[in-house]
Parts: sequence; C-alpha cells; structure tokens
Amino acid sequence: MPGIVKERLFTPGPTPLLLEAQLRALTMTLHHRTDAFRKLMVETLDSLKYYFNTKNDVVVFSSSGTGAMEGAISNLLSPGERVLIGTAGKFGERWVQLAKAYGIESVVVEAPYGHPVPIDQMKKHLESSGPFRAVLIQATESSTGVRNDVEALGKIVAALPECCFVVDAITGLGTTVLHPDDWGIDIMIGGSQKATMIPPGLSFASISEKAARVMEKSKLPRYYFDYAKERKSLAKGESSYTPATSLVVCLHDALEYIKKLGRENLIANASLLAEATRESALALGLSHFAVSSPANAVTSIKAPAGIESTKIVKEMKTRFGVYLTDGQGSMKGQMFRIAHLGYYDFLDLLAVLGALEVVLQKVGHKVELGSGVRAAQHVYLRHSS
Repeated sequence: MPGIVKERLFTPGPTPLLLEAQLRALTMTLHHRTDAFRKLMVETLDSLKYYFNTKNDVVVFSSSGTGAMEGAISNLLSPGERVLIGTAGKFGERWVQLAKAYGIESVVVEAPYGHPVPIDQMKKHLESSGPFRAVLIQATESSTGVRNDVEALGKIVAALPECCFVVDAITGLGTTVLHPDDWGIDIMIGGSQKATMIPPGLSFASISEKAARVMEKSKLPRYYFDYAKERKSLAKGESSYTPATSLVVCLHDALEYIKKLGRENLIANASLLAEATRESALALGLSHFAVSSPANAVTSIKAPAGIESTKIVKEMKTRFGVYLTDGQGSMKGQMFRIAHLGYYDFLDLLAVLGALEVVLQKVGHKVELGSGVRAAQHVYLRHSS
C-alpha cells in the first residue's frame, strides 16, 4: 500500500514502550556499585512490591521470565520430590519441561486448549496423590487467552505447610486482580516486557516467608538464579551480579508511572480493552478461542471457517503494520491474539479493530464495516461516567 505505514505491536510481549522511561534510560549513566544506583534499586524494589500488591520481598534477575520460572524450580525442590502442575497451554507446558530438566517428577492436570485448569482436579490430587513440594500454574495463559482461578487454588495450597504455591503471573501482573499475600501465593513471577511497558530482559519474583523456609532445605543445584542469594544482595540495593542497569532505570520510571496511574486503573484499562475486543469479535461474526474464563491480558479469537489465522496475521502486518500473534504449536492457523497489557489506550484498540474489519473483508470473511468498532464503542460508553 502507498503512503505511511507505522508499525504497531499488539502482541502479548514485547509490548509498546513507555517513552518517558526509555528517555530516562538514555540520559542516565550509572555504575551498579555506586550509592546512586543502590538508591535507585531500593526505590525500584519498593515500587515492585506495590506493583505485585505484596508485602513480600521481590527479587530481580537480568533474564526473561523463564529464568525466574527455572529459578522457582531449582530453589524450592530437592531430588526425589514431586510437583503438581496445572497446564492450560504452552506456558503451562513450560512448567512441565522445566521440572523434567531438573529430574523432578510432576503430576500434571491438563486442560484442553481454550479452557482453564480445573481446580477441583488439582484439589483431588493434593488430597490423594501427595505429598507435593510445590504447585505450579499460570495466572493467565497467554497462548490461549484464558485466566486460571489462582485464588481458589492458592487457598487450598495455603493449608499445606510444606507445599509452596508458585504462580507465573508474567502476563497476569498489571492485567488481573491479584492478592498474593491473601491467596497464599508463595512465589509470583513477572517479566519486564509485559504490562510494565519496558523492553525484555528483566524478570521478577516475590518470595513469601514460607517459600524462604522451604528454600533453606532445597538440594537442587543453582548458581545465577539463586533466590536466597539475590534476596540478601538486593536488601542492600545491590544485585549479586552485573544487572541490566539501563533496564532497571526504565523499570524504575515505568513503576513510578504505574503508581501515579494506579495499579487498579492499569488493570481496569486492560479489562476494558479485553471486554471491548470480545464484544467486537462477536459483532464481526467471529467466536472466542477461550471457551470460558477469558483473560484481560490478551483476547484469543478463532479464525473464520475456511480461513487460516496465519493469513489474517500476515495481512494485518503487511497492510497496516499491525503485529498480532498467531496460535502457537498445534493452534497455529486456528486463532489469532490481540494484546491489551501495558501501554494501550482505547484509541489504539479502535484503530486495530478498524484495520481488522478491512483485513477480514480482504481475506474473504464478509463483515459490516464499522460493526466491530461500534460494538467496542458501546462497551466504552457502558463503562464511562
């Protein structure tokens, strides 16, 4: 197409960047073993507690979220111990792969793609198939667009004094109401390239006192992802090893932005965009891939009959510079996903929905132009004062 085409990310990570945080990182040069950086790190850790909605300590690693996930396994488990895993998609399956990599036996409760993990089955295993050292699950499964009931599961695990509840909230943080302290979440994991609106490269993990006690007895090997060592170092404002200093500066300012906006308002923003997208999809004659318990972080939409979602994703990128995500693994070609986590506003959504209407026409799915946008506008009006 002739003319200007701006690239826009509507992927569930990386997400659009907060410009103010990027500019601060470009103008600051800090050495990590200085009082200035220690002060900034302490402020950042305090802000992470606000972001996580927890009183527990939060550690930071220079890695993707998967690094902190691996650390949760290696810091909690010993050879011969077992874990219970709830999986509802590709990232739940990552827990299974991580446990296998460390020789840890796992009992897996698997939900069909598009469905949340059945908590009643998790409860039965905890009652009859134990003991387990840890229970592992996602708050939101971004590969399928579903939300798991971590509140109900956490309250069950909380009654087990030697079993820790570990939640991958990498796309849940900033999009989903989470009360880790009240729900018995012992380790909750996040990542920088999601709702914090900065580039990839940092992972975060909150650590309850229960988890800290279990870690003292863990016998699995670890070195870089040593939660206890990092917790001790960060208490002094230092990381155990060279941190990604520019990203920490970005995170510091992004969290200041989130505090001014309000954690609840950040979550409400994602919730509004998700609801509007779901209503828009129905108005366009499409159906949801998430059969129940849809997530706020990302909306998964089934491809129209006879049309591969890969074609829609490609056309959106080529024609409008819009990056959506196709299905992963066996879901490829069956669905596409539109993200809502982080630095998106309602006008961003109207733009992508308008573009989607044109693309659907071009690939052979007839729609009434404006119907999807109109449905989203009605959701906005319903929620506006």
